[in-house]
Amino acid sequence: QLQLSVDPPPLAADAFDVCIRFGEPPDARVIARRIAPNRRLLCAAPAYLERRGTPKLPSDLARHDCIGIRQGDDAYGQWRLTAGRKTEVVKVRGALSTNDGEIAVNWALDGHGIVMRAEWDVARYLRSGRLVQVLADHLTPPADIYAIYPQRHQTAARVRAFVDFLAERFATSSPGH
Repeated sequence: QLQLSVDPPPLAADAFDVCIRFGEPPDARVIARRIAPNRRLLCAAPAYLERRGTPKLPSDLARHDCIGIRQGDDAYGQWRLTAGRKTEVVKVRGALSTNDGEIAVNWALDGHGIVMRAEWDVARYLRSGRLVQVLADHLTPPADIYAIYPQRHQTAARVRAFVDFLAERFATSSPGH
């Protein structure tokens, strides 16, 4: 059974053997295996950047249409960017927000603003030129991909085989493929 959700049930509920999660594991009482690195990137369509200009500093984002994504426990409307030892939290705004990352990317592709999205979701559009990365010299919070499961499943052969399979597949893949 496959269930997709930005708010999966707690693993203690015993509803699932394994959860795949973007970002840091929520609970130290579970086993978390990082199966792939995954950066979040800021990007926009070339047409949007031609019309509104390209942000040069994180503070410039406050004057742009930023596409909001309401998912999980992330602070909505605040983007954290780091360059060297300096981290800035920028309050962003825009007319469009969603709880669906694919819709947010489609809005960015249509020129409606700047989106912060996982590299796995936008890499093909960056390669094709349909999106352009902005503020590439700044890091955003990682969205590494983890397989998470209860400690009681640590020795279960089916769980180990599934997680090993995922790790192997991600190791031989690249974002966007």
